[in-house]
Amino acid sequence: MKNNRVLLKRYVSMVIGVFIISIGIALFKESHLGNDPISALNMRIAEIFGIPYGFQNLLCNILFFLIQFIFGRKYIGAGTFVNGILLGYIVSFFYAILLRNFGPAAEHGLIVQIVWAAVAVVVTSLGVSLYQTADLGIAPYDYLSLGLRDKTKKHYFACRMFTDGICALGTFLTGGLVGIGTLISAFGLGPVVHFFDTHVSEKLIGYTPEGEKEEEARDALKG
Repeated sequence: MKNNRVLLKRYVSMVIGVFIISIGIALFKESHLGNDPISALNMRIAEIFGIPYGFQNLLCNILFFLIQFIFGRKYIGAGTFVNGILLGYIVSFFYAILLRNFGPAAEHGLIVQIVWAAVAVVVTSLGVSLYQTADLGIAPYDYLSLGLRDKTKKHYFACRMFTDGICALGTFLTGGLVGIGTLISAFGLGPVVHFFDTHVSEKLIGYTPEGEKEEEARDALKG
């Protein structure tokens, strides 16, 4: 019975996590200080080719899914497809609501924009933590940092900073918007996600993914 309750919590957390991530990305976009790195890169590519962001996000996830399928099949599950297929469209839905009710944040000055970006970091990190901790399949892009952690035995947040940094660089080189929000995301999402993993998501769900257990065990040995 207890295992069934935990499994239900994992599914609920996975779905809620995807929606929270979508809100966070929409908040980044509203700030107009740069999105989280992978979203910023996808938005720029969508602009270059003149295609909707939701469709571009789907194409990018198909590409990353091939890598995940080859090297990280254990991370493929329901969450992989919920996130990979729906995220871009949910972001567009929430962004339209924000824009309709608040207007562009740039009209209200830099301080307001920074507040939007700061809230976006916290919200996005919480969403990523919830759906990753649910351990029901990881989105293709998020697998890159987890797979890198597994291969290198480095901390998750360091691997996340590396993959986000590469995407931020790609956005810059293609002429996309790389702002304060992008840089905060590239170097801040990893540590904040890790914080939520330990202090919120694992306690809320009552479950710790194997990869997280291994990282905690390595930290205990070093200590």
